[in-house]
Amino acid sequence: MTHRYPSRRQWLLAALVLPGLPRAQGAPLMVEGQPFERQALVAGTALRLNGTGVRAVAWFKGYAAGLYLPSRATTAEQALALPGPKRVQLRMLQKVPAAEFVKAFNKGLVRNATAGEVERLTPRMARFQALIEQTGPVRPGDVVDLDLDPAQGTLYAFNGQAQGEAIAGDDFYAALLRSFVGERPYDNKLKAGLLGGA
Repeated sequence: MTHRYPSRRQWLLAALVLPGLPRAQGAPLMVEGQPFERQALVAGTALRLNGTGVRAVAWFKGYAAGLYLPSRATTAEQALALPGPKRVQLRMLQKVPAAEFVKAFNKGLVRNATAGEVERLTPRMARFQALIEQTGPVRPGDVVDLDLDPAQGTLYAFNGQAQGEAIAGDDFYAALLRSFVGERPYDNKLKAGLLGGA
């Protein structure tokens, strides 16, 4: 199955027919030199940029991230409970081998799930790993979109190109999202930023 991202013409049409999507989005929000659009269109739904942050370890900054939601959320519970499409967008600041990218995703997911949840998610984690591996290493400027389309599941896109089939189940996307904003996130400052903090 091929997933297509909206063209400029589709965005203009959406601005006319979708309630809540302003005709003028305004200038992108710049984070570490990376632009985050104020709105995103996912599965036909207009999402707003909820917050942004940077994944950093000491002086090493790995990526800037933006969280797009149907409505405002200031807590993890609110973000997870919101129905409808969602997006986490990563804009890379460093070159990272695919194996390290996979390791980081798996670690974040396992740290924020129970043993039973991990057991249920393991086959889908393997499929997600394969999607990442097929794109190879990520480099500065590369863009990764992690989208939830409730009708399909989790969609993984690399530089605007959908990769493979959707991974079914809202629970898988919730596990990914908890990696960013859950009890044991990748980065507490990143979590605070995604949830609209400073």
